[in-house]
Amino acid sequence: MKILAIIFDGFEEEEAMAPFAILRRVGANLTIASTKSVVKGNHNIYLSNVTPLDEINYKDYDCLLVPGGPHYVFLRESKYVHEMINYFFNENKIVCGICAAPTIFGMLGHLKGKNYTCFTSMDDDFGGTYHDDGVVVDGNLITSRSVAYSLDFAYAIVKKTMGDAVLKALWTRIYYEE
Repeated sequence: MKILAIIFDGFEEEEAMAPFAILRRVGANLTIASTKSVVKGNHNIYLSNVTPLDEINYKDYDCLLVPGGPHYVFLRESKYVHEMINYFFNENKIVCGICAAPTIFGMLGHLKGKNYTCFTSMDDDFGGTYHDDGVVVDGNLITSRSVAYSLDFAYAIVKKTMGDAVLKALWTRIYYEE
């Protein structure tokens, strides 16, 4: 399972780094991509060694991971990002978004008939059912409400992409008790 994460300047660090660290901890095949090789987070924390988007073919990936944060403005306006998101939804691949990111999915019409969550004040009538929960999984869609649920979001991604056994082994290694 190949996972593609996209971030741009203004990404919310914890919403990105918690899933990235957990996914790398379990040996996931994760590519972090952007338009730049060094990306500045919302709290001036920089992430380096980021793969340039123009060096990858997003169609080679099984899962798309989109953290939230103020970079959602770029996500909302980028036709290329829309193309990627539409491709993952149209191909019934796994799509994961936290905080503001699910609102982009909704804006593109992909939350119709779905159960989802997002940053509470950003919920709009996306045609689905909003849940005021930390993480909501509906088929191949994983959404999370806010930075407070970053680890739960990461665990849901591991469970969906790598299975219960990998998730439980992770929890044993990090002393997490359900």
